[in-house]
Amino acid sequence: MPVTHTYSVSVEFGDCDPAQIVYYPNFFRWMDASSRHFFAAAGVPRWNELEKTTGILGTPIVDSQASFVRPASYGDRIEIDSEVTEWRSKSFVMRHRVRRGSELLVECTEVRVFAERIDGDPLRIRAVAVPADIRAMCGG
Repeated sequence: MPVTHTYSVSVEFGDCDPAQIVYYPNFFRWMDASSRHFFAAAGVPRWNELEKTTGILGTPIVDSQASFVRPASYGDRIEIDSEVTEWRSKSFVMRHRVRRGSELLVECTEVRVFAERIDGDPLRIRAVAVPADIRAMCGG
């Protein structure tokens, strides 16, 4: 059974478009933050610390799919439930369910990889095998 972490967000006026609904890229920003908080809650060090010890600089997204079910607006308190639903050799699938109370607003799946720099070049990265210790920390 996957481990789920919940990240809370207060929707601010500046998060909304002129129609006073959340501008959709903000959901992706919050889901990305929720992903990092998922790993932090599992005990995984911050990416900049992990890079110093293992070379892993983070978990970039290589594919994403989202369904926007209902809008959110200024003043809403939303929660993002994040979990890894599948571990692969060099990638993993993360699912986010954005909700306001029990009401589903957005559901998203992302395929992410653990990445390291190629020959120290800050502009070139490659996927590496999912670290067994991090997988274990995350319930995988």
